[in-house]
Amino acid sequence: MSRGGSSGGGGGGAKVAKKKGATFVIDCAKPVEDKIMDIASLEKFLQERIKVDGKAGALGDSVTVTRDKSKITVTSTNDFSKRYLKYLTKKYLKKHNVRDWLRVIASNKDRSVYELRYFNIAENEGEEED
Repeated sequence: MSRGGSSGGGGGGAKVAKKKGATFVIDCAKPVEDKIMDIASLEKFLQERIKVDGKAGALGDSVTVTRDKSKITVTSTNDFSKRYLKYLTKKYLKKHNVRDWLRVIASNKDRSVYELRYFNIAENEGEEED
């Protein structure tokens, strides 16, 4: 009565979104150049908010957050979701009231890199005049 391998139960390995031992980068070059945000405060925010085994701030040896000029690198030896990093970055932007101008986008070149970019406001102005 089963429909082959696609029916539920037992085959959960393909649906898990987390990766074993991942490295992600947040590229904050544009906002840092324009002095809109402080990259040190984002690094501190991530260190305080990333949860390991249900506890925030207790990174231990499993997760490291490092900063290099305008990039923040998050390296994990355990399961770590890229989406969770995007969620925390958006939460930081909202807390510092720059969420209206910046957005978090996965890079076209490398999918393990998130970029902070400005919304394209110039395109929207042309549409509103009609």
